[in-house]
Amino acid sequence: VRLQVQNVEKPLYRGTFHCFQSIIKQESAFGLYKGIGSPMMGLTFINALVFGVQGNTLRALGKDTPLNQFLAGSAAGAIQCIICCPMELAKTRMQLQGTGEYKQKTKNYKNSLDCLIKIYQKEGLRGINRGMVSTFIRETPSFGFYFLTYDCMTRYLGCEAEDSYVIPKLLFSGGMSGIVSWLSTYPMDVIKSRLQADGVGGVTQYKGIMDCVRKSYHEEGWKVFTRGLTSTLLRAFPVNAATFATVTVFLMYMRSEDNIPECEPDPVIHQPSTL
Repeated sequence: VRLQVQNVEKPLYRGTFHCFQSIIKQESAFGLYKGIGSPMMGLTFINALVFGVQGNTLRALGKDTPLNQFLAGSAAGAIQCIICCPMELAKTRMQLQGTGEYKQKTKNYKNSLDCLIKIYQKEGLRGINRGMVSTFIRETPSFGFYFLTYDCMTRYLGCEAEDSYVIPKLLFSGGMSGIVSWLSTYPMDVIKSRLQADGVGGVTQYKGIMDCVRKSYHEEGWKVFTRGLTSTLLRAFPVNAATFATVTVFLMYMRSEDNIPECEPDPVIHQPSTL
């Protein structure tokens, strides 16, 4: 977030690792965890919604094909925006608060919940949903590629329940799915972050998505749309590896407990195997 929204004329950070070092030096290690309350409140509901909607949509479509995998994932991505957008708004505002200050002199928000309450009191529902359209544009195809990649990877690697290497294969498949999903829509993530951070210093720069795209490109060129990509990909692999592997192993365990037939559809992997 900090790399995505920093002023190009007076940049605070030269890159991912310089940003990492600067935050620790200027704000202590706790600076790396600013805004953590928002994801902790929202991610449980988001993942439950995503995997539930994806599985039920795929069953409703009736046939397990690459196109249906993409459509089911896209449907899940679109619906979870309801939670994702306010969550990321609070996270962005909290992460930008007190930039470069070891002890914050001014603290607009006590925590993520306080942040959302104050935004609502000042701007209403529209303020809480700032960046909703850009979030929707980012998440819908992103989750389509997310589930499609995971399905293709697990088929290619032959992920079978009795395979002694099934866990590493699931971790690798999940990690690659996360990377592909972020690469597919990353420029829109930059725009979303800029729109949600807009007005933090009291000055509003952008009128909307297209205005943000034009101004960002005019001031910084096409490279602006890759700002922060390295740190995003470094995070994406382990996070999504753990997410997909955990969900898949849990479903495998539940199936073995309930003696569900091996070809019964589930929300993650749909292939003629013991998974």
